[in-house]
Amino acid sequence: MIRAPQDWIVTKRDGRSVPFEPSRIQAAIANAFRAELNLATGQPLESDVSDEIVALTQAVANDLAVQAEASNVTVERIQDLVEMELMARRHFRVARRYILYRAEHTKMRAVRGSISPIDDEQRIYVVLRDGTRVPFDQQRILARLEEACDGLDEADPAGLLQEVLRSVFNGISIDEIYRVQVLAARTRIERDPAYDIVASRLMLKVIYNEALSGAPSGQKLASLYRDQIEHYIIAGIRAGRLDPGLRELNLTQIADALQPQRDELFAYLGLQTIYDRYLLHVDSRRIETPQYFWMRVAMGLALGESQDVEARAIEFYDVLSQFNFTSATPTLFNSGTPHPQLSSCYLTTVADDLDHIFKSIGDNARLSKWAGGLGNDWTSVRATNAHIQGTNGLSQGVVPFLKVVNDAAVAVNQGGKRKGAVCSYLETWHLDLEEFLELRKNTGDD
Repeated sequence: MIRAPQDWIVTKRDGRSVPFEPSRIQAAIANAFRAELNLATGQPLESDVSDEIVALTQAVANDLAVQAEASNVTVERIQDLVEMELMARRHFRVARRYILYRAEHTKMRAVRGSISPIDDEQRIYVVLRDGTRVPFDQQRILARLEEACDGLDEADPAGLLQEVLRSVFNGISIDEIYRVQVLAARTRIERDPAYDIVASRLMLKVIYNEALSGAPSGQKLASLYRDQIEHYIIAGIRAGRLDPGLRELNLTQIADALQPQRDELFAYLGLQTIYDRYLLHVDSRRIETPQYFWMRVAMGLALGESQDVEARAIEFYDVLSQFNFTSATPTLFNSGTPHPQLSSCYLTTVADDLDHIFKSIGDNARLSKWAGGLGNDWTSVRATNAHIQGTNGLSQGVVPFLKVVNDAAVAVNQGGKRKGAVCSYLETWHLDLEEFLELRKNTGDD
């Protein structure tokens, strides 16, 4: 119990007077220790650390008691004394955390204090997904940014808010506001790595809002994650995006194995990449979260097992979701879908025959559609100026056909998910080798 007169009054920055509460000082000091020890908010501290926090709080109260104005002190004076006591007891790193925490909250108060009433003609409106227009709420954006910056002393939610405000316009959509917040954090990653965590947290909120129709945290997120997986699978099957065989698995057992906290293993770039390329979507709305994505891949791989399909799926999931191993892109794209093409590369030999040449180009297009990488050996095709018996003319060689192959790869581009990949091979004794090598040179607009 901290000993302090019960009639002390503290004057806050806004001029209000409130009773002196040692517990608030104690909580602030404890948060500074947790930040230095890399502990989550509310996580228990070691007994010796807790005892030291109590002693520090009592020392601050004693310092106040010897002042003539102790019956009416300011918040700033209390915070100054906390900093001095931390330094006096040689908790230099904790004192730095406390100073940063204090400065951060000063900035946030300044941002809140700068918000002034806006009349109806000046008010900015946000368009929701159903077309409803609602007033833009800075405080709501700030709360979201503060949550994303929680525990990261180097991150500045007030500064991020100012960047967001520079990009907001009347009629902005709710999705654009989410995107602006992510971009504001992303542009600061080079300044401090902490913003990579901020950007990834904001990106996860975007994914959760799309896939789960909500973005809670903690235990609520875990419950929503597990409750929604059956809806996700049913919706995916109805849309033709998931293999109906997934519905036959024990989804309760599958749901219990999900580990939503593993979403936080992704850096921002990883989340953005799977959002752009890998998460299944219906009408441009993602229906998968990162853990649904890993579990869908795992279930698809396990469908061919003769027994204990769920156990094997969970085993695959644990390996994938902890980044101990990652499958190649075709597997990530197609496992668990109605077209489970899992192979990465296809090697073919093109015959010296016009029908086979264009059959090979057509095969390339179909294989590329399902994310296959391609390799074609063109050595069998006759060289430039070779005789064509059927027309009694001269061949144009391999190079003109390779330009058609390249255009087909650009057009199909692996099902609209990423660029097509085709390798063309020619033996060194082929007469078109020099012209073939010239194709590697930059000749203008790729």
